[in-house]
Amino acid sequence: MTQSTVSTHVVSPPAARDVLALLKPITWFPPMWAFGCGVVSSGMSLDTRWPFLIAGIALTGPLVCGTSQAVNDWFDRHVDAINEPDRPIPSGRIAGNWGLRIAIAGTMLSMLVAWLTGPWVFAATLLGLACAWGYSAPPFRFKTSGWWGPAVVALTYEGLSWFTGASVMAGALPPGSVLAVLGLYSLGAHGIMTLNDFKAVEGDRATGLRSLPVTLGVDHAAKLACTVMALPQIAVVALLAIWGMTISALAVSVLLAVQLALMPRLISDPARHAPWYNATGVTLYVLGMLAASLGLGGYI
Repeated sequence: MTQSTVSTHVVSPPAARDVLALLKPITWFPPMWAFGCGVVSSGMSLDTRWPFLIAGIALTGPLVCGTSQAVNDWFDRHVDAINEPDRPIPSGRIAGNWGLRIAIAGTMLSMLVAWLTGPWVFAATLLGLACAWGYSAPPFRFKTSGWWGPAVVALTYEGLSWFTGASVMAGALPPGSVLAVLGLYSLGAHGIMTLNDFKAVEGDRATGLRSLPVTLGVDHAAKLACTVMALPQIAVVALLAIWGMTISALAVSVLLAVQLALMPRLISDPARHAPWYNATGVTLYVLGMLAASLGLGGYI
């Protein structure tokens, strides 16, 4: 009588450094900046809100944004195995279904922290998580659309993060003025997200991703991105001026004027100059967000 043994392969948990690489800390800065703008725009003192402030920073950075990176890498693991095989999942450093487990765990932890932080923060977090999964996961895969993909990222990175910062401080729904400005900056951020697509036009075309540079052509997409970035800022300047926030309106106007001066170079060769504009024009854009939030908060 022989006894057969069945061997089972157990996939070990990934190392902490590989999990951190999966969550991409470098991507946390934009939503955390928008969160900071929300905190400033509330005009509220930090004295009694420190626990909520820390929770909000965690939500907009490592939790919701980090979770979105894990979700994206899990559902793109087959493509990354070809294009970027050194990433944690295709390289095998995060093996088995640990990538999916991390994404689910991040989602649940984000919901728990948001629930403890407040109802409006919880609502914003739920929407942000839904966008994170819808962006990368079937059946929606918003990232395949040049219209919906940038819109989803702009909403979550700018609008919902700003909303979270203002809600965390006030413990309530932000006022209409704050909602209007964060909505306009979210709309303008659609153009910023489009800039990221110029670096991969040929790859997007080959893999069927319908980015705006692919569907509209590089020149038209660049002009559209510049228009989408500029018009909401003009509206912000007008609103700030109407509300009597003169210094804030002037600051945003100056920052916008410099952006407009830089845009012709971007349009002349979008594929070449998009990284340069990200380092210059986009920096001016986010500084304008801060200037607007300082006016809303009554600091200038």
